[in-house]
Amino acid sequence: MIVEYITLTVYLILLLVLGAYFSRYNRDLSDFVRGGAQGTWWIVGMSMFISGISAFTFTGNASAAYEAGPTLLVIYLANVIGFALSGLFLGRWFRQTRALTLADIIRDRFGVAMEQFSAYIGVVMAPIAGSIQLWALAGFASSTFGFPLKTTIVVIGAIVVLYSTTGGKWAVMATDFVQGLIMMVITVVIAVLALDHIGGVGSFLSYFSDPQFADDFQFVKDSGQFPSDKFTWHWIIVIFVMQLYGQISLSSAGRFLVAKDGEAASRGSWFAMILMAGGSLIWFLPPMVSRFMYEAEVNAMDVDNPSNGSYAFIALKLLPDGLVGIMIAAMFAAKMSSMDTALNGQVGVIVRNVIPRLREKLGKPPLEPASEMWLCRALTVVLGAIVICYSLLWVLQKDIVLFDAYLAISSIIGIPLGFPMLAGLWVKRLWKGSYFLIIGACLLPSAYAFYDSSVNETTWTIQDRAMWILLFGCISTAICVVLSRLNNAEYEEKERVFFETMARPVNYVSEIGESFDGRQLIVMGNASLMLGGLLGLLILIPNPLSGRLICGAVAGTIALIGFLLRRRGQAVGTLDLPE
Repeated sequence: MIVEYITLTVYLILLLVLGAYFSRYNRDLSDFVRGGAQGTWWIVGMSMFISGISAFTFTGNASAAYEAGPTLLVIYLANVIGFALSGLFLGRWFRQTRALTLADIIRDRFGVAMEQFSAYIGVVMAPIAGSIQLWALAGFASSTFGFPLKTTIVVIGAIVVLYSTTGGKWAVMATDFVQGLIMMVITVVIAVLALDHIGGVGSFLSYFSDPQFADDFQFVKDSGQFPSDKFTWHWIIVIFVMQLYGQISLSSAGRFLVAKDGEAASRGSWFAMILMAGGSLIWFLPPMVSRFMYEAEVNAMDVDNPSNGSYAFIALKLLPDGLVGIMIAAMFAAKMSSMDTALNGQVGVIVRNVIPRLREKLGKPPLEPASEMWLCRALTVVLGAIVICYSLLWVLQKDIVLFDAYLAISSIIGIPLGFPMLAGLWVKRLWKGSYFLIIGACLLPSAYAFYDSSVNETTWTIQDRAMWILLFGCISTAICVVLSRLNNAEYEEKERVFFETMARPVNYVSEIGESFDGRQLIVMGNASLMLGGLLGLLILIPNPLSGRLICGAVAGTIALIGFLLRRRGQAVGTLDLPE
């Protein structure tokens, strides 16, 4: 295991080096929170893809694949469709809002009061969501690899905070690229090894008709077959809609603000769609192989929920020595990418949208760019520490199942807070108080479900709660359309300007100016070449010939991608870094 520790340590050091390097790119708040809107399509697409998945992919969702087969793929189908729609037109719209933060978009669409409300809610909720994912990752690493649970939380959290603090959004995008590259290469290897181990595609598919697995692995489950009627038609439809609607609302606009222009946002979306579609086909094959071939061994694991470790179980069984550390790094990447994006985005909202309003009320002048940068870094440390502390608190409880906890939080809180953002994108004329009315209406089913569960001991499933929230959201939106006739001329002009701005293409030369296209290619090419070279040393580890060949293939693939990126960067040309 010492080799795996060394491999993982080198990988984490590389992330810190990237963070330190990209600190040179940060001159003002725009650079720190959206990379100065200079991101090229390939780095934006990879960042969107990797930040769109989480530790749940290889823990809670792998558990669902182990227990119920391919039904959970509806979640990823929704993601793929969402990226496709972004590629067609949504990505362009979102970039063309010309905002720095998501709260900017809320202000431009709904008003200052709604901007402030969303900002403060985000300050409260974002650390909680991040802490659950960090807890999920640490639990996975602890139960599967024997890493100390609390130590893992602190170390991984601290590393994310360090490179996010030094490098800002540039560091987030760069580390996302490296992490996405490693994750895709190693998960392809694990899927191929698992498929070969079970005897090929035909043998794998034959298990679906085996009487031992047929009922559990049918795509649509019968009512009562799984707890809370999970994986039934009702569950499938509601979960699909719940996942898709977050992809096609203003809530997802923040990830496009880093792109150079609408074209880069669109191409990045198509790239993310391809990666998500490919990942969906390979990520959940290994847990199903674990169920088919090693069910007794997985269930005998001495952990609270053994199926959470089903992906790691088969990977540990098949990977040669040395690559296990890379697999662990891939698992860490799934969490770290979502945590660094959340930290960077929330810090941007505080410095851009909260503090200026407070200073204005106190009669103080706006902060200078240098002060804003200092504040961004300080707040990144503070928020990161809060996330780590919350994660340590989650460790103390034993009753929450990760997959259910993630979906429950999304349905209870996520849908009500996000529905105005959906309506605000697709409905041009809304009542000026629609933001609060829609949220209030969507919270009613959640409040009643809580009351009903506490007083009458009625069990509300995730899909029942989500269905009623969506219904109340649609009804309240229709009411706001009717009430829009009460809007004054000033608010109607505000709506018109918002949609006109969103439809107007970005002129990169006049609006942004300088370009770092070649520099991005060369830097990420060098990082990939360095990573590939370091991974090439794994060939020296005592392994059978097949194991050495696999290590060589992984290292060679990453090095080849690095070579192609660097070569393309030299062809594009570079600009001097800003002083």
